[in-house]
Amino acid sequence: MKNKTSVPRITLGISLLFLGILLFIGRKTTPVSQSVSFESEPVKVEKLSSEEVDDAKIPERIMIPQLSLDLEVKKANIVNGYWEVFEDKAGWGMGSGIPGQVGNQVIFAHAREGLFLPLQSIKEGTKLYVLTKNGWFGYEVRDIKEVYPNQIEVIGETADETLTLYTCSGFADSKRLIVIAKRV
Repeated sequence: MKNKTSVPRITLGISLLFLGILLFIGRKTTPVSQSVSFESEPVKVEKLSSEEVDDAKIPERIMIPQLSLDLEVKKANIVNGYWEVFEDKAGWGMGSGIPGQVGNQVIFAHAREGLFLPLQSIKEGTKLYVLTKNGWFGYEVRDIKEVYPNQIEVIGETADETLTLYTCSGFADSKRLIVIAKRV
């Protein structure tokens, strides 16, 4: 004699199996272009100049002693409307500001060990330093926020000397961690 509760359990099991198959098939047909990871959706650049800048003024290194972060910075050119993203170093966005001058200089990297992963624990007031061939420039963190990848106003022009650090964050890299620092 069968237990009366075994029929609903079998029905539930079959239903869950069917739902799992539907979710698996649906996942396979999702277009790749809907991904929002830093790797597949680099920093979109709009209204920034691709005019060449004197190499002596371009950031070469960023240091945040409090986070034990010391990272090489490379010029990221604009390619098809996006900044290049590097696997092993930070990028300074071509067309963004430069240290020592009014403007919003943008330095970005993946949120990985050895890159910008330590930014997850940065606090307001943290001191950071950018090195160019012309010397060191000191900054202090004034604001930290998360935005969506399409909120590119965070890399827009500023009326003062600003340093914006940009990396991925959120579930499955669906957001961007923005650290805004001012010259000290």
